[in-house]
Amino acid sequence: MRLLENIVSIGTDLVSVDRIRGVIAKHGSRFLERVYTKREVAESSLSPIYFSGRFAVKEAVLKAMGTGLSAGLSWREIETTREPSGAPMVSLYGEAARRLFEMGGGRVMVSISHERSFALAFVLFLGESR
Repeated sequence: MRLLENIVSIGTDLVSVDRIRGVIAKHGSRFLERVYTKREVAESSLSPIYFSGRFAVKEAVLKAMGTGLSAGLSWREIETTREPSGAPMVSLYGEAARRLFEMGGGRVMVSISHERSFALAFVLFLGESR
């Protein structure tokens, strides 16, 4: 991380794996297509633990934005993929990318942790020091 970056905002979220497993069982592809990008689904192996972690990231990003899904944001504008090293990375599109820019952010850092029952995500929005 460059020394000139500063923290613009933070967000965190904790998700129950059983809750996401239940939503997938009840709503199937309708839920997956509404919330996750095609790339996220392709990388998932349809694992409820994977989807729980990605859902936690989406919620953490929305919390860092301070808006939730209001202000024209949508789930699929927040995408979590993997760097070649396997580390998670977040890409923002559309209104979510515009909102990050408006906030003075330029980069999103993310950490995801899983265990049997829960997935946790923490995000930082970083921007240039002024």
